[in-house]
Amino acid sequence: MLEIQKKLSNSFYAILSLPATAMGFALSVQISALSWIMTTEYGLDLHEVGIVWSAGPIAGIIGQLLFGVISDKAWFWGGRRRPFILMGGTLAALSLIALPNLGVIADVFGTTDIIMVAIVVALTLDLSINISFNPTRSLITDVTPDGTPRTKGYTWMQTISGTFGVLAYAIGAILGNYVLIYFGVILVLAFSVLPMLFISEPKVLGKYDDDDSEQTDQVVKKETEWAEFIKVFLANAFSWIGVQTMFVYMIGYVNQYLSPVDNDDTGMIISVSFLILNAVGALLPAFVLEPLTEKIGRVKTHYIALAFMAAGYAGIVFFGMDRYIVFGLMAVAGIGWAAIVSLPFAIMSEKINQTKMGLFMGIFNLSIVLPQLFVSLQIGAWVEAAENKNLIFIIAAVSLAVSSILWALVKEAKSIEKDIGVE
Repeated sequence: MLEIQKKLSNSFYAILSLPATAMGFALSVQISALSWIMTTEYGLDLHEVGIVWSAGPIAGIIGQLLFGVISDKAWFWGGRRRPFILMGGTLAALSLIALPNLGVIADVFGTTDIIMVAIVVALTLDLSINISFNPTRSLITDVTPDGTPRTKGYTWMQTISGTFGVLAYAIGAILGNYVLIYFGVILVLAFSVLPMLFISEPKVLGKYDDDDSEQTDQVVKKETEWAEFIKVFLANAFSWIGVQTMFVYMIGYVNQYLSPVDNDDTGMIISVSFLILNAVGALLPAFVLEPLTEKIGRVKTHYIALAFMAAGYAGIVFFGMDRYIVFGLMAVAGIGWAAIVSLPFAIMSEKINQTKMGLFMGIFNLSIVLPQLFVSLQIGAWVEAAENKNLIFIIAAVSLAVSSILWALVKEAKSIEKDIGVE
């Protein structure tokens, strides 16, 4: 084990964040380029694009749960999570190369059915991401002790991953999606493979350091707090209902209330809004939220951040008739976004039996994927039927407010209470 890992230095946290960053970047490339390639290069209509995208939630439900369980039990190539990070990263890089070459792939297999080829490639990419995403997050819990060090692991993960996510959108906007795709191939492969040369995994789950003689079997065999886990699951699900509603349907609000000049102007407003949201979401976790958790605890920090996000969305409902006001309120919403993509994993990790981290990380992923399906299958119909599209941000604000209240009912872990001096 390297000295930087023994001391849990900042350089180790940075290296530990890179595998999750690789998968996040691959997902950003997919979001930025997949629909564009489908419509502009291969002439698919929106319904057909929707069919291609449907592979994602299915892969998320099956992939993260399945490979999480397998990685809990496996040990080969010198690690438990390492093999799946290496395999997933390599497959994700190859899938990204395939995106702009669907026609070539179709010719090789002697088919003219581009939709089927696109579905296979999209499904392979999604499965590749999901093969690695669960292990990259579980790895952070495996190699960090309870309390502040683990919070730091997940907040650093989001700050570094979020920063590269913003970079992905910037590269796509400035240099084009083809440059983004091929840059993504190199980054995903490098960030999946190289960090695994510097990270040593413990052979016993629940012991973050095999050399630590002070750790006991009691720590390893901690039982799952099911009531608390369910609270965390439900609270996180409401967060994602609100966030996903905004991500998917904001275009309806923009077209009705912000008077865009043309389609390009609509795209610009949405792109700038998401860029601001993600920039705040990238900067805050390591530099603001993590220090704050040391003073008031993770749970309290989280539900306060979500209250800010609910207020930002509510502000758009009442005052968002100008694009620049919307931009400012999206920055406020970014406070909650910074928390959503970092703190829940750390909070959840201390509610469960850590020898089954991959399993529970997969189950917890359902609190993200199921709301996404609900937003697509049900909320979309409500938004379509609504005369006033501010319903989008009403739903988002209410969902985040409910989530904040539910998070307030979650108990702070004893290790955190000890860190912040709660008796």
